[in-house]
Amino acid sequence: MKKILILILFIAGMDIMMAESWNLDSCISYAVKHNITVKNRELSVVSGELDITEAKDNFLPNIYGGANQSFSFGRGLTADNMYANRNTSQFGWSVQMSMPLFQGLRNVRNLDYTRANYRMLVEQLESAKDDITLSVIAQYLQVLYYEEIYKVSLEQLRLSQVEYDRRKELLEAGKIPELDLLQAESQVAQDELTVVNSLNNKDLALLDLAQLLELRSEEDFSILPLEDSIIDIPLPSPEEIYEYALNDNHSIIASRLGVEVAGKYLKVAQTGYIPTLSFSAGLGSSYYKTSGFDNENFSNQMRHNLSESLGFSLNIPIFDSFTTRNSIRKAKVQQISAQLQLSDTELQLYKTIQQAHAQAIAAEKKMKSSTIAERASGAALDAMREKYNYGKANATEFEQTKTQYFQAASDRIQAKYETILRRRILEFYGK
Repeated sequence: MKKILILILFIAGMDIMMAESWNLDSCISYAVKHNITVKNRELSVVSGELDITEAKDNFLPNIYGGANQSFSFGRGLTADNMYANRNTSQFGWSVQMSMPLFQGLRNVRNLDYTRANYRMLVEQLESAKDDITLSVIAQYLQVLYYEEIYKVSLEQLRLSQVEYDRRKELLEAGKIPELDLLQAESQVAQDELTVVNSLNNKDLALLDLAQLLELRSEEDFSILPLEDSIIDIPLPSPEEIYEYALNDNHSIIASRLGVEVAGKYLKVAQTGYIPTLSFSAGLGSSYYKTSGFDNENFSNQMRHNLSESLGFSLNIPIFDSFTTRNSIRKAKVQQISAQLQLSDTELQLYKTIQQAHAQAIAAEKKMKSSTIAERASGAALDAMREKYNYGKANATEFEQTKTQYFQAASDRIQAKYETILRRRILEFYGK
């Protein structure tokens, strides 16, 4: 059994030596940089920038040019009203320009809409970063919790091994019955199983953290304990944290901008009822040649046939098959949906803060009571060991006292990291 204990300690030591140590800030930074959801949000922001550029470009004129060449063969009607065989060719070119003078405020409102939508996408990106940050914090603390539980289980196994060795010597001296040694051996086996389970839980928690960071599965790493003591910081009220979060939380700001975006989209849809005015201009010329006739040369025809054009076009919407009406109705539905989304986001944020605050207070109370219980059960274990050594207590009573001590230690560790987690959440929303 000593060999098993030594092997477990050796494996744990090798894992620590081979692993790369990360602190909480480095984990958060790496996760934010490599998270797929965050990358998708970044692409959405880039797309929003392109939407703004496109909206600005709609104010620019459209200029396009063209050319054509045609040939005609066979009989055709002449100027003398007679049919004759004629071969003709024709070439022409033109340049056209159209520029919106007034598009019913559509371009102006669309530019406002794309700018507001871009701001919303930026806040959604920051909100995604906040989500991954909170997830990393929770998983990071989960690993630390299992590491401490693992250390407690190792200490429990060490004490059980020491007790087994002591009983073995007492049995050989004929001072205790064989049943006491069998009980000690059974306890060592149970504690070895506890150590294995604790090690598995720690490794799985570390794997979950690695996957959250988008690390490759073959990459081994370890994390460092937290350096600050957030437990000693006074805890603000949920209302104070909530009031601060309303102006600073990215998910709230994104939802608020979502309402603004929906309102601007409604204004874009309403431009369908407004007339539009555009200006156009054109320039072109042509060259024509018919067989059997004298034709001007190419340069003269290009000069003589040159034509210019200017024009204005007014478009007054009278009936568009209710397209504008339906667009406005859909935009109003989206506006109501955005307002409901904002209300729900605010409500969920308050619930999260309120629950974290209540859980932090409960965890602090549990940590204080479990600390007292651990101290008391530790003293009881020392006293029970003395009684057992002098034959005033049996093996069952000793094992029960030892189990109570390690259970109290586990409860204190759980309460400690529960308190840190809830306080971290409150600190995050109230920063």
